Amino acid sequence: MAISSDAPAFFKLDGDHGYVGYDPARGPWSPDSCHAGPVTGAIARSLERLVADKQLIRLSVEILRPVPVEGFYVEASLSKEGRMVTTATASITNGSGKLIATASSLHMAEQSLGDLPSHVESMPDIELAQPGDFPIKRTAHGLPSFSSGIEVLYPPGENDQPGPTSLWMRTLPLVEGEKPSAFQQLCPLADCGNGIARNADATDLSFMNPDITIVMHRAPTSEWLGSIAHSHWQSTGIGLAQATLFDTEGAIGSAMQTLLLQKY
Repeated sequence: MAISSDAPAFFKLDGDHGYVGYDPARGPWSPDSCHAGPVTGAIARSLERLVADKQLIRLSVEILRPVPVEGFYVEASLSKEGRMVTTATASITNGSGKLIATASSLHMAEQSLGDLPSHVESMPDIELAQPGDFPIKRTAHGLPSFSSGIEVLYPPGENDQPGPTSLWMRTLPLVEGEKPSAFQQLCPLADCGNGIARNADATDLSFMNPDITIVMHRAPTSEWLGSIAHSHWQSTGIGLAQATLFDTEGAIGSAMQTLLLQKY
């Protein structure tokens, strides 16, 4: 599947702290609400601008209310600043000033330690992958949304059907006129684990994630990024989606989403 949107990015900026969504920023559940992947990228952008001397390594986001496509604001502040490790927090508010999401982050100074022992996992070969549709083909609103701003490739033996799935993804830039950082580039894919590895189609029930945690232990070096994802669904209405994230050279991090499962 190729990018079908004419939008230049997921967001355009509104002043120093505001983000206004284009169609690809819209999620599958509501016509007025953002997909959490680009929103997480916007939070990462604000935190990286705050802590510019260290690499953003871990970002945890809790979504308290739907994030409006029409616009939101991100404010970031330091929690503890250290020589090697810094922590920070961020909040998202809507145009009325209502709190709609919170986040915490961990930033680390990079070092040069030479060659170190490491476990290298075998990841799918992008040269063998074939174009396909994003797993969530239908939305609850029928409007252009997140899937219009991405491209998808499937490794041999993988497809868009429910169950544990591996795929490659390439997306629009996060912000109009800007090249995304490595962490920003990763966020849209990282938030797709619940959809990539859903255990049933979205026509049967919803599987929204009220949170996401992303850990990036190595910055990606390729434009295409991949995810190996699986989900655990429980009859209590609680679930968990987990994903290993990678680029064309190997693993770069992981993502975890708590899931709220609801029947229509």
